[in-house]
Amino acid sequence: MSFPLFVTLFVFVLIFFLRMPIAFGMLASAACYLLVKGGDLSLVINQVMNTYYTNYVIIAVPLFIFTANVMNSGKVTDMIFDFAGGLCGRMRGALGQVNVIASLIFSGMTGSAIADAAGLGKIEIAAMKDQGYDAEFACAITAASATIGPIFPPSIPLVIYAMLSSTSVGALFMGGMVPAILLSGFLMLYVALVAKKRNYPRGSKIVWKDFLRATFRALLGLLTPVILLVGIYTGIMTPTEAGAIAGFYALIISVFAYKAIGWKGLGEVLKVSIRDIGATSIMIGAATIISYIVAREQLAVHIGNWILSITSNKYGFLFLVNVVILLLGMFMDTSTIQLVFVPIMIPVARALGIDMVHFGLVVTFNMMVGLSTPPFGMLLFITSGISGTPLKGIMKEIIFPLIAMLLVLAIITYFPEVTLFLPRAAGLL
Repeated sequence: MSFPLFVTLFVFVLIFFLRMPIAFGMLASAACYLLVKGGDLSLVINQVMNTYYTNYVIIAVPLFIFTANVMNSGKVTDMIFDFAGGLCGRMRGALGQVNVIASLIFSGMTGSAIADAAGLGKIEIAAMKDQGYDAEFACAITAASATIGPIFPPSIPLVIYAMLSSTSVGALFMGGMVPAILLSGFLMLYVALVAKKRNYPRGSKIVWKDFLRATFRALLGLLTPVILLVGIYTGIMTPTEAGAIAGFYALIISVFAYKAIGWKGLGEVLKVSIRDIGATSIMIGAATIISYIVAREQLAVHIGNWILSITSNKYGFLFLVNVVILLLGMFMDTSTIQLVFVPIMIPVARALGIDMVHFGLVVTFNMMVGLSTPPFGMLLFITSGISGTPLKGIMKEIIFPLIAMLLVLAIITYFPEVTLFLPRAAGLL
């Protein structure tokens, strides 16, 4: 390892342990690299700005963030919850099932696990606690179901992966449908077993008049993923344009149809969106200069050769990648993993003949598992914070949902067609 690279890694690790923002850590370590190397510090700015100038697809990320915040601020989350409740009827543990179904529907609008857990999750946990569900179980199933968001289209992490790997966003979105539905099915099975064992209450009898009313009220919100996906897959819109249309549509229905957002509410949505977009943009920009250092030091080549010396089998490689991401996910933010670690692995995956859509869905799904994995899973802290439930109990309840996630991860890792047959059938591969 060269001395400049050693200094870079040392500064990055130091800032990580000091709990400073990771993006600033990446920028600081890159600046130290250039100073030791005798390079021009303006290269940091040039690399960051070139990322935004040359990657049109990246504009979709702030647009989806804005859409998620609009959906959370309006009445859309309440209506989705009511609609999903009508689907479950009298089954035992119905509210737990509603939790999973509502997350699947909401994920088709926002593509964000954090938005799901913080917005829809608040309603779900409160309703489950009121009906006698254990608070820890309610938080755990909310955290687990929120991970569906970044897998089912649209998905902010998949858009970022598409930028990193030059992969079709449409193919990634379509490839994520089956894993998301698989995870939903496993979580619903888990809820059914726990509800029977703990004698959780049944849902209300379906009154068709009320269900039709709830469906009609939720219809405008439910059309959001339809507009997005039809627009992308018919070629009428690019993913970036679809993100703009989705944001505009969400704003229109929230202001005029549901009358849920006034000028004050809109100001708050813009404030939160600017904060979230700023944090994400800094991370993406900072990652580009790290990628430059990785390329200049041929770090990806060295790591690739090391991995290939261990195994030249693509499934062995995927196993190693899964183990590393799972371990990193216990301690690090998913954005850091995606923007620093994944780009190093992409050339190795290509060399082993792994389809980039398959690889993208495997690593993205794996990173979402990290959001619910103790000790630092962000979704665990969010659900604990919004419900006032002790974190220790949630960590205990999340074990079996995590097993369900790992089972789905194993399926999509070793059976690539699970993620590839829909994009192939649509002619996207």
